[in-house]
Amino acid sequence: QEFGGQEILRAFIVEGGLSVSLIRGFDRPETWGLLLMDLARHASRIYATDDGISEAEAFERILRMFEAERLRPTDLGATSMIN
Repeated sequence: QEFGGQEILRAFIVEGGLSVSLIRGFDRPETWGLLLMDLARHASRIYATDDGISEAEAFERILRMFEAERLRPTDLGATSMIN
């Protein structure tokens, strides 16, 4: 909780798959859309720095996969809530 913040999301690669831990965090679900878009932009900058592709290309590739996964999920996973 640095500077009064609260961690709401952790993501791990476990045995080749994604494991996510999160709390609701926001009053409105739309705010998660903002968070996901911000994450995509940050990831694009990392790829642009590390791989030599443009930030725009990296961002477009992320968005294409996001849409493909939305339309045809590869793994819906399981969600459980702990109070």
